[in-house]
Order: sequence, then structure tokens, then C-alpha cells
Amino acid sequence: MDDGVKKSCWGVTAWAVIGFAGLIALGLLIGGGENAAVLAAS
Repeated sequence: MDDGVKKSCWGVTAWAVIGFAGLIALGLLIGGGENAAVLAAS
């Protein structure tokens, strides 16, 4: 039972990291470095 919870937790963490990295990459592609820095700071 603990293994299932642990696996689920890591899955959520991995998707959150991937999603965050994807947003930063998208910001870099669309607006260049300046806009991405502003997005990351806010």
C-alpha cells in the first residue's frame, strides 16, 4: 500500500516538474529570455 502512494506521489512530482519546465521553455521560445525571466520571477 505504501508503494502505491509513493509511486503516485513521484508521478505527480514528475508531471509538475515537466509542466514547469515546459512553461519556461515555451516562454523562452515565444518571447526570448527577458519574458521568461519575468514569468519566473512573478
